[in-house]
Amino acid sequence: MCFRSSFPLFTFVAMNAKVFDKLKILAEAAKYDVSCSSSGTVRNNPNKGLGNTVGGMGICHSFTEDGRCVSLLKIMLTNHCIYDCAYCANRRSNDIQRTTFSVAELTDLTIEFYRRNYIEGLFLSSGIVRNSDYTMERMVRVAKDLRLVHRYNGYIHLKSIPGASRELVTEAGLYADRLSCNVEMPSEESLKLIAPDKDYQQVFRPMHYIQQGFLESKENKKKFRNTPRFAPAGQSTQMIVGGSPDDDNKILHLADAMYKRPAMKRVYYSGYIPVNNDARLPAIDKPPLLRENRLYQSDWLMRFYGFKVDEIVNDKHPNLELEIDPKLSWALRNPQFFPLNVNTADYEMILRIPGVGVKSAKLIVSARRYGRLTSENLRKMGVVMKRAQYFITCNELPTYTIHEAKPEYIRRILTPKKKDESQLKIDFEY
Repeated sequence: MCFRSSFPLFTFVAMNAKVFDKLKILAEAAKYDVSCSSSGTVRNNPNKGLGNTVGGMGICHSFTEDGRCVSLLKIMLTNHCIYDCAYCANRRSNDIQRTTFSVAELTDLTIEFYRRNYIEGLFLSSGIVRNSDYTMERMVRVAKDLRLVHRYNGYIHLKSIPGASRELVTEAGLYADRLSCNVEMPSEESLKLIAPDKDYQQVFRPMHYIQQGFLESKENKKKFRNTPRFAPAGQSTQMIVGGSPDDDNKILHLADAMYKRPAMKRVYYSGYIPVNNDARLPAIDKPPLLRENRLYQSDWLMRFYGFKVDEIVNDKHPNLELEIDPKLSWALRNPQFFPLNVNTADYEMILRIPGVGVKSAKLIVSARRYGRLTSENLRKMGVVMKRAQYFITCNELPTYTIHEAKPEYIRRILTPKKKDESQLKIDFEY
């Protein structure tokens, strides 16, 4: 997130120069955390308060579940940190300019940006200064002052500090729409190597507190109508990809386990960005964006397409194929399920056809009640026939399917040409 081009100059002319300098430093320091999407919470605006959160609205750009783009003030409370994590630009051994917002400075900044319609919400993270509870208490005060003093009803996402007490995490959930606590590494061994001051117990304990608060609030709501909502948008987490030798099998199995927690809404995958020269880290020139892309596609398959994690990666196939998407990879490894007749196949199996997305699958099931579908019908529904034609049959489609064409041939013609990873876009309609 680069805020320098996001706001008109007159805003900064009037802004306190000291606060402006802090904003430059702490907005830049916050850009490495990707677990900041705004999401499905609704916070009404009673008694003429300031702002509201409608249908998941959360200066970084994020997207709601219905596809709308929103803007979040993505900022750190401080870039001071007592930890020395190898991958972090703000680690204590780095010689960088340090600064800290006061609670009043940050709340005033948020309100002023909101009033000028620059942002629709706040994403607040922090380095750890003094200790976990001291830092968490200051972050909670920011959210509490916004809600109670400024009567702000917009979106707030707080980063829960590893090792924070249950009381502070519980209080944070009363004022924030979403809480997050980053796992960072897919295994405890990697975490101890790269972040020696942290351990999984520190990370997962606040996650457990969030889960307990979420479930207790949900249960109490059934008995008492006026029960305060606890983190209504749930929690999220982030894993760094490529900063350790962990394979995709380990990454996705951990993500799958976390998705089984009631309050967990999103797991984010962040390609390792080499910002420090450290022998514990791999020597790479650029982030592994293609691998990150494939992990997001696999995550989508688990959440919306009915795939089990062992179908995507397992001990025999521990890493995702970078040349083709994970759904096509699964289909080529399992030709016995194809071809599928789109006029009779179950919805769950139609979702597994390469080139068919959730929207297209629903249209197929709905439309075939009124007549037999043709390839032209499928194209109009958004099916990518270039991929799907080898895995389906319908009225006039030739029977040149995966069994006649052979998986090796299909893999070869559907493998995209080499291109710059920086130009990659995530395509979920696959």
